[in-house]
Amino acid sequence: MTTPENPQLPGLGEVLAQAIAASGEIAAALEEASGWQPIWKRPRTPKPKTKTVKKKELEDQRERIQDAGKRRLAAGESRRPRSRQSRIGSAAARRDARALSRLRHSNVWLR
Repeated sequence: MTTPENPQLPGLGEVLAQAIAASGEIAAALEEASGWQPIWKRPRTPKPKTKTVKKKELEDQRERIQDAGKRRLAAGESRRPRSRQSRIGSAAARRDARALSRLRHSNVWLR
């Protein structure tokens, strides 16, 4: 299905020419009126924070970090039952470490 020709609608070339001609005028008018710039050309000027705002942010950050530390501590000390194999392995490792520590701190190896 095709659209019927309408003599009232301008052609594509005319519309494009009008848009190109108008773009320069619009940009000039915007620059003159308000010193407008596109967002990527605007300088980054962060608003200065007051001392109370900075202190509040630091307090919140400190609280978040402390809460995270408490969660980590609680996770490490959880009472989740360990498997028998890991208990046996860690007990053997502790025994070996204890024996090595006794040897290291004694003067038996000097004889």
